[in-house]
Amino acid sequence: MPTELVELPSGSFRMGCTSFYPEEAPIHTVGVGAFAVERHPVTNAQFAEFVDATGYVTVAEQPIDPALYPGADAGELQPGAMVFRPTAGPVDLRDWRQWWVWVPGASWRHPFGPGSDVADRAHHPVVQVAYPDAAAYARWVGRRLPTEAEWEYAARAGAATTYAWGDDEKPGGRLMANTWQGSFPYRNDGALSWVGTSPVGAFPPNGFGLFDMIGNVWEWTTTEFSSHHLLDQPPKICCAPTGPADPTIMQTLKGGSHLCAPEYCHRYRPAARSPQSQDTATTHIGFRCVSDLPAGSADGVDRA
Repeated sequence: MPTELVELPSGSFRMGCTSFYPEEAPIHTVGVGAFAVERHPVTNAQFAEFVDATGYVTVAEQPIDPALYPGADAGELQPGAMVFRPTAGPVDLRDWRQWWVWVPGASWRHPFGPGSDVADRAHHPVVQVAYPDAAAYARWVGRRLPTEAEWEYAARAGAATTYAWGDDEKPGGRLMANTWQGSFPYRNDGALSWVGTSPVGAFPPNGFGLFDMIGNVWEWTTTEFSSHHLLDQPPKICCAPTGPADPTIMQTLKGGSHLCAPEYCHRYRPAARSPQSQDTATTHIGFRCVSDLPAGSADGVDRA
């Protein structure tokens, strides 16, 4: 069954931030129409229902077309995905290749490669899903992926603070989201004992009653990434792809993940954003869907 929806009224909010990373600027007012958003990210169990019903094959499981990657070693063009592996100790944080590796055979069923599985992670967010995979699931449940503005509006839940829950990262010492605890990328002490993804809903909801809008997994949006918010033109929204992923198009991710650490990726905030190519699947990217509502119909009431 798809995740229950939470209806959000139309409104406007101050989008962006000027205190952290340049791509989040400038701060500007954005209006969004009424829509409904899934209460939590799509889980492994839900994605499995989709695959079982449709026979869908994810991007990570498909043969790779060498024409899409000119100059690449043909021997390396095997189906697979990106897997995070902690380093043995402190490293130069400017080189992400020290902790990200391409693993043939990695997919949503085997997120860390052959030999791994999701048997005990039914209620964790599905990962190793590329942009077309998320869009295909959304079509199957009669929904769509959110725009960046819709996503940030939902994450803020009416707040204009640094974090979704206020300006204090850990109010009263309480951990509010699944983010990296320890020294990145070699020591993770676990977020409420969880190292990696956590079951959806393990951390407090935001003011709209939405879980995991911050942390756990980054989430795909339909907005193509730009180096900063463009005020002289509307954001470019990418249609839901039905063909091969385009490795040259970068989509905007929102929300941060269990790999976000303040010394490396202080992006567990509503304003934070990150680029990711459509064809890339990783162990820290998932998604949730939204649904359109008639103008003026949302009053904040839950809708299944």
